[in-house]
Amino acid sequence: MDHANRPAQRTATPAPPPPTPAPPAARRVARRSLVIAATGWVTANAWVTLTVERRPFDWPARPAGSVGQDLLDANLALVQVLLLMGVVHLLTRRRARPDLAARAPDRTTSLRETLLLLGYGALGLAGGFLLARALGWHPFALHVAGSIYGTHAVVEPAEILTWAGYNLLVYAVVPLLWFRRRYSALALGLRSTDRRGDLLVIVVVLLLELAFQVLALDPGIVDLEPSQLVLGAPLTFLLYLAGAVLPAMVFIYAILVPRYLRLTGSATATVILGGLTYAAMHVWDAWTVLTSPRDALVSGIFLLLTYFAPGMIKTHLTVRTGNAWVHVWAYHALAPHTLVDTPHVVHSFGIH
Repeated sequence: MDHANRPAQRTATPAPPPPTPAPPAARRVARRSLVIAATGWVTANAWVTLTVERRPFDWPARPAGSVGQDLLDANLALVQVLLLMGVVHLLTRRRARPDLAARAPDRTTSLRETLLLLGYGALGLAGGFLLARALGWHPFALHVAGSIYGTHAVVEPAEILTWAGYNLLVYAVVPLLWFRRRYSALALGLRSTDRRGDLLVIVVVLLLELAFQVLALDPGIVDLEPSQLVLGAPLTFLLYLAGAVLPAMVFIYAILVPRYLRLTGSATATVILGGLTYAAMHVWDAWTVLTSPRDALVSGIFLLLTYFAPGMIKTHLTVRTGNAWVHVWAYHALAPHTLVDTPHVVHSFGIH
């Protein structure tokens, strides 16, 4: 038989190896983390239900309602995030799991770098408070005044531009320059190992989040004039990319998340820690009221109820794909910020 005339045989693509079962220590850490997180969430809900008759802060972009309605909205948002996390799990279940922990250094070095970075972040928040107050503005945190919830205060373009520049420098440029000298782009999750898979996750999650934002929250962007959209949407995208998205991406998801995973050995614990870190970076949100211990406690609880779940889905996206950029496009830069905050930027910059 003439071998040259044989039809070429197809080589089957090998299936990815099954995930390695987590060691017992990691499973214990995961269980304890879940118990602690669930207990904290339930306790926060119960305390607010039993002791808070009205919130001490104002959310102009949200219709006035009871504290019970606020809690219901927060819990529904958590359910939505958990469903999205399930979708991400299904989309990535056949992919080779990236070993984020292996991208971090040994445990001793990871612990030292984690503590130093968290301390640096706290100094960054303190610096943002002092600088903004010295200029007569709202303290700088991960969100500029008026983000998501709106504000009755006047937020000048100079405040927004300075906020974006400060956050970009402190939380993105400086940490990236420091760690990039020591670690590769892959070790920091800045390079994709599966572009097609990452694109699939981005498109599906973005479409689902856009649908949720439009159908459930009725964002004000739909009421803007076309001329306002043409100028306002790109400007909002760039400002929030610099002031919120890239700082969170570099500081938390590129650097801290692999170290959390190295230290805990548990993806579950890492996702919870990522959610807590993301919430902490919003401590100076302009709507918070910190004039008394009780009001500060209520504000802190609502900060947790507001930002813990979005921080978790961003961490989950990073852990499942190994790419810190995925959450930027799937669940941050476009939805919610460009979608929700364009009316705020249009108003602040006087775009007609």
